Amino acid sequence: MTKSSWTAPADLQDQIHKLWDKGELLAGLITGEPLFPKRFALKCPTSAEMASRFDEVRAWISELRKMPYFRVETREFKHRVFGANEIPDEAWIDSFEDAVALIGKRRDVARFTTLIAVTGKRQPQLLAWLAKRPLRALELFEVWSLLLEIVAWLSAHPRPNVYLRQVDIPGIHSKFIEAHRGVLAELLDIVLASEAIDQAASGVSQFAKRYGFRDKPVRIRFRVLDPGHTLLSDKPMQDITLDAESFALLELKVARVFITENEINFLAFPEVKDSLVIFGAGYGFEMLSKAKWLAHCRIHYWGDIDSHGFAILDQFRSQFEHVQSFLMDRNTLLAFEAHWGEEKKQELRDLSRLNHEERALYDDLRDNRIRKNLRLEQERIGFGWLEFALSALVASIDVNARSYL
Repeated sequence: MTKSSWTAPADLQDQIHKLWDKGELLAGLITGEPLFPKRFALKCPTSAEMASRFDEVRAWISELRKMPYFRVETREFKHRVFGANEIPDEAWIDSFEDAVALIGKRRDVARFTTLIAVTGKRQPQLLAWLAKRPLRALELFEVWSLLLEIVAWLSAHPRPNVYLRQVDIPGIHSKFIEAHRGVLAELLDIVLASEAIDQAASGVSQFAKRYGFRDKPVRIRFRVLDPGHTLLSDKPMQDITLDAESFALLELKVARVFITENEINFLAFPEVKDSLVIFGAGYGFEMLSKAKWLAHCRIHYWGDIDSHGFAILDQFRSQFEHVQSFLMDRNTLLAFEAHWGEEKKQELRDLSRLNHEERALYDDLRDNRIRKNLRLEQERIGFGWLEFALSALVASIDVNARSYL
C-alpha cells in the first residue's frame, strides 16, 4: 500500500460531498432523520508500513489531526524502536453544521431553510417533494415563490379551460409557466385532486391537456386532388389548413386519402379522381382520429423507406387499421439505388401491424442486410414513378369496383 492509498483529508471531504450530492444532508432537515454524529472509516497504513515508513506515517497522522471539523479517534500502536504511539483509527463528524462548513455549503443550507419555511406555510404538501429533490429545489430558489403561486392558483381553479395566456397572476406570464412545465407537473401531481388531472396526458408537450388548460388547436393541411370536389369553386387546386375539429366535420365524399411527409411532394401531388392529400403527421396521427369519415376512405401512407418510415406506418394503423403503404416497397427501393441515403438512428423494435412484404423489407433495413443504415427519402423518388404508381393504383381500384358490381 502506498501513501496515496491511505485515507487523506481530501478523501474524507469527498465523502461529505457525496452525501450532499445525494441530497441526504438537506433531506434530513425535513425528514428529521439523524445523520450525525457520523463515523467515517479510514484506510490506514499496515503494521509493516508503520514500521518501515514511520516518518511518512507520522506526516499522515499530522495531516489528519489538522483537518477542521473532523474528530479523529486513535488506537495504540507499539513500535519496536519508537515505542508506543497513537494512530488514527476512525474519523467522525459530530454535527450537521460541521459537515456543511467543511464543504462550504452554509449559504445553500440557509436558502434551503428558507424554502422549507415558505413551503411549509403555503403548500405543506410539497415538503415531501423538497425532501426528495432538495438540490433541484435549490436551483429553483429564485422562482420558488412564483411556482407556489401557480400551484395555489390551479388549486383554486382546477381544470380552468383557459389558455395559459389567460392565467392572471401578478408577476407571472405564460412564457414563465411554459418554461417550468416539467417541475410544475411534479408539484401539481402532488397537490391537485385526482379528478383535476388527466392521467392519460403526460410529458411536457401535454401539460395543458393534463391540467385542463386549453391548447393550441392541432391543424391539418390538405389539398383536394379532384377539381370536382373542391371546397372553393373559383380555385380548383386548393391548399387548405383547418383545425382538427373542423377537418373532422368535412363532408368531401372523397374515396381516397393520401398522406405524405414531404411538403414538396404534397404541393406537387398530381390530380387524382375522388381523392385528397394530407401533408404529414409523423408520429402524431391522433389528430386525424376525430375525422370518422376517414374510416370509409381508402388511405395510402407515403413515407420514407427506412426503419422510421415503417414505424410511423405501424403506428398509423393503430388509428386506422386499413391504411395501405404507398411507394414503400422493395421494387421502389431498388429502382432508386443511386439516391440511397443513410438513416442516422434506426428503429429496432418489432412492428406487429406490418403486412408480410412490409415486415420483410423492414427486417432487412433494421438488420442492415442490404446496406448499413439504409434509407430512401420519398422526395428522391422520380416524379414519373409516382405518376405511374398512381395510375396503376386508380386503375386497379376501378377494375375491382367493376368486378364487384
